Amino acid sequence: MSANAPSRGLAEPRVGVVGLQGAGEPHRAAFARLGVDARDVRSLHDLEGLTHLVLPGGESTTLHHLLRLFGLWEEIGARHRAGELALFGTCAGAILLARHSGGKPPTLGVLDAVLERNAYGRQADSFVHELTLAPELDDGSALRGVFIRAPRFTVLGPDVRVLARMGDDPVAVATAGCVAAAFHPELTLDTRFHSLFLREHCLAVR
Repeated sequence: MSANAPSRGLAEPRVGVVGLQGAGEPHRAAFARLGVDARDVRSLHDLEGLTHLVLPGGESTTLHHLLRLFGLWEEIGARHRAGELALFGTCAGAILLARHSGGKPPTLGVLDAVLERNAYGRQADSFVHELTLAPELDDGSALRGVFIRAPRFTVLGPDVRVLARMGDDPVAVATAGCVAAAFHPELTLDTRFHSLFLREHCLAVR
């Protein structure tokens, strides 16, 4: 068990990663590096018993369509609002968590933020950039964010705290039971965001 993994004194998180579309496997690998076995979630049965769920990067409209098609969309939102399921959205997943993203696709509205889709350019404009981290994530080592058709946080509600910035732009944020990143933390070997999700948000969900 990694030193960054959740304390054994707490209830063990039961983690899933939506596997219908997008970069699910790198998230599961990141959790594995923390000693946590993350379930591949493709159905309501797979969602049963989970305390933590990742909505990965991919294509937000397609991911929304598949979540609806497989009966997961309403259940994920309902379980989060009931305080039963912490959520972590990266890139497309972050778009789906927001209260607004320009009207397409529909969003869960569980994160008090507005996102602009594809704000940093198209696939060909993908880049890596060093981030400025909040104290809870800053261990003195650099963290470089991988940005692929990334959204931009344009409005944040008063209870949303910024976890990381790229220049003046917030690129990762959190509220109780909800973490969202415009970039792809799962595409590096750095597990600080996954560890934060497990450590902090397992306490926020009852």
